[in-house]
Order: sequence, then C-alpha cells, then structure tokens
Amino acid sequence: MISLTRLSGTTFLLNADLIERVDCTPDTVVTLVDGTKYLVSESLDEVIAAVVDYRAAIVARSGLPDAATLPPVSPRPATRLAAVPPRGVTP
Repeated sequence: MISLTRLSGTTFLLNADLIERVDCTPDTVVTLVDGTKYLVSESLDEVIAAVVDYRAAIVARSGLPDAATLPPVSPRPATRLAAVPPRGVTP
C-alpha cells in the first residue's frame, strides 16, 4: 500500500498493484484498473517514487528469512523512466 493525500488534505492508503495509470492534468489523477479515479495532491514523480519504493520493499523482504526485522525503505530522489533512451545515450 502507498500513502496518498486527497486535495482536501485527508490521507489514505492505496493498493499500488491496482493502479492502471497516473495522469497529470495539472492535478494528479490516479486511475485504478476498475475505473475508480482519485485526485491527489502528490506530483506524478512522487506517486511513481512511492510505487517503486513499495515494490522494492516487497522484493527486499521476500528473499530474506528474517525479513520482519528489515528497516523501512528510505525515499530516494525521483527519476524519470523511459522506454527508449534519449538520443546519443547508449545503454
């Protein structure tokens, strides 16, 4: 689950596995696979970072026998993901 904030200021938890897409129009709209939409105050990059951190924590904890004692994953700077590298950059 990731923590998001409605524009009214209330915080809620959202199952990140149900996110279909996130739009920035200019407010951030999170659309779930069932069509439910949430208007949130976090930016597009903040939502991406929250989802990546959530999934990284699951992977990190799943492979260790004593996973319950792992410290929480610290936030990292937001990065943009691209399907195609920019011109002039070789992978």
